[in-house]
Amino acid sequence: MSAPADPLVTTEWLFERLDAPDIAILDASWFMPGSPTDARQEFAAGHIPGAVFFDIDQISDRSSALPHMLPSSGEFAAAVRRLGVRASQTIVVYDSQGIFSAPRAWWTFRVMGHDAVLVLDGGLPAWTRDGRPLESGWPVPTRGDFKARANPALVRDLEAVRAELASHGAQIVDARPAARFTGEAPEPRAGLRGGHMPGALNLPWADLIVADGRMAEAPALADAFTAAGVDLALPITTSCGSGISASVLALALARLGRTDVAVYDGSWSEWGARAATPVATGR
Repeated sequence: MSAPADPLVTTEWLFERLDAPDIAILDASWFMPGSPTDARQEFAAGHIPGAVFFDIDQISDRSSALPHMLPSSGEFAAAVRRLGVRASQTIVVYDSQGIFSAPRAWWTFRVMGHDAVLVLDGGLPAWTRDGRPLESGWPVPTRGDFKARANPALVRDLEAVRAELASHGAQIVDARPAARFTGEAPEPRAGLRGGHMPGALNLPWADLIVADGRMAEAPALADAFTAAGVDLALPITTSCGSGISASVLALALARLGRTDVAVYDGSWSEWGARAATPVATGR
């Protein structure tokens, strides 16, 4: 089965393929620090039939003090094999907020060399609104044979971003809300300075999501990036608080044909905590 060219799929598309052996469905729900909602409990209470839970915090570099940093390719492959994912499958990821954390899992699979990965447009809210079935409980999958082949071109670390800013080698686009970008609102994580990287552009991820929780269509996405000052023909690196909503921007850009966009994995959790990294406030 060939995957669609658009990295997003509808609930109808997925419903028609629920029992297809070449499809793996992953719930990648995640909530901001301080949220009272437990994603694992939500999954057990109700999820798309056949889905398994992709824990963004657990499938990460546990030795890092930064939140949910990318694990090694070997650690990632072992974790995903335990979820039952096979190398031959097309992966569909979703989350319980619509489109928020699922793009992080989508980007991670692509970093690990698996391009056959899609995001359910509108996530679990769209699935339930469309009258699709749910199941409860915690499945125990059969071990898969997933293999990872790292693609470092899709990842940036602090020094690479510092170099891009200094050389203007890429546009840094920050997905955080405007008030956090300007420094007017505090960061949700303790110990981080307010503001943004000097020279960065701001496009809040929520501006790319329409009222029903689905992602905007391609023309509206292009308009949003252009209005934020982004040249869609030039290199782009996305950033945010911890690499979650930066992946929403990367997904939107993939919808526009830009599958080469990198994500700054440490994002503001790293940059904003370092005394030696420059910070600007305001616009």
